[in-house]
Amino acid sequence: MASFVLLLKEHEDEEIVIYRFGPNEEQMGRIELNKKTNMFTELEPVSDPNQSSKFYFDRAAQRLARCVVKEGGTFPTKAAFAS
Repeated sequence: MASFVLLLKEHEDEEIVIYRFGPNEEQMGRIELNKKTNMFTELEPVSDPNQSSKFYFDRAAQRLARCVVKEGGTFPTKAAFAS
């Protein structure tokens, strides 16, 4: 099964970055990454009757982890997870 998660940056400062995430712009939750501790927090779950919020959260966190590890801590305005 293919999966797609859209991420739109909402806020970034020296300590945290917050993204809205979900299958489309109408169904989105919010995720925060603490840059100091590399810990993810789900601020708001995605409301989708067909899929658990954890499904979207895990993929959004995976995409943001890639920003930290492979992209040198650069967080784009818009990103996506697709598989």
